[in-house]
Amino acid sequence: MPRPHRCRKIEYSPVFRSFSPDDIVAEDDIIMTIDEFECIRLIDNEGLTQEACASRMNISRTTVTSIYDHGRKKLAQMLVYGKRLLISGGHCQFSPYKLPDTIIKKGSVIMRIAVTYENGQVFQHFGHTSQFKLYDVDEGKIVNEQIVDTNGHGHGALGGFLKSLEVDALICGGIGMGAQIALSDAGIQLYGGVKGSADDAAKALAEGTLTYDPDAKCDHHGHHEHGGHCGHHGHHEHDGHCGHHGHHEHHGGAHCNHHQ
Repeated sequence: MPRPHRCRKIEYSPVFRSFSPDDIVAEDDIIMTIDEFECIRLIDNEGLTQEACASRMNISRTTVTSIYDHGRKKLAQMLVYGKRLLISGGHCQFSPYKLPDTIIKKGSVIMRIAVTYENGQVFQHFGHTSQFKLYDVDEGKIVNEQIVDTNGHGHGALGGFLKSLEVDALICGGIGMGAQIALSDAGIQLYGGVKGSADDAAKALAEGTLTYDPDAKCDHHGHHEHGGHCGHHGHHEHDGHCGHHGHHEHHGGAHCNHHQ
């Protein structure tokens, strides 16, 4: 039996998760793992030696060499063959966010919905939202609400922020692919393309009647299945309408710890 991978400490969650040339030549994507990104960031951007990088990531130098070589090869393939590069997955342990003491912990059977929030409405630009409104749902009813400031987190970094808030589902307006990938890695269900009252949207999702835009969903490499009715029996299928039957089960990536 092979030894389990040791988790790699990640200090900086990538904000930008998707890169592509103006004219995409190849149809298949290149997937760079977050630990490969971190190695390249520390060695090529910060100028660390491989030994110093290994210390920062809490792994051996030989492991750093292997991760770094794989990451650099993927960058070369992107540049030479004109492929799209996506950053997702890996055996990672993220540095936790420091959250305000006022954040209410949710119970194990509670579903927590986050809504991009501004003046009572669903804010339409996920990466620029300054607040989320959180709704805790028990047996289809909202039992608690609170508003949380994002404190400058934006785009891909919001995925880890929401995971630290114990969020299970996100309602928003527009959202880019990079942020979608980050949410998928964090195991957070996405309901995009929603407009109007935040309270009404959260209530509709709690009751299983929310109408949303499935084109805004993250369909990144099998994390979600599309085309059916959204019933929560351990996996998610989407057709733009949602019904809940029990609490969520999330199948995230290979991360050891999602508290980014």
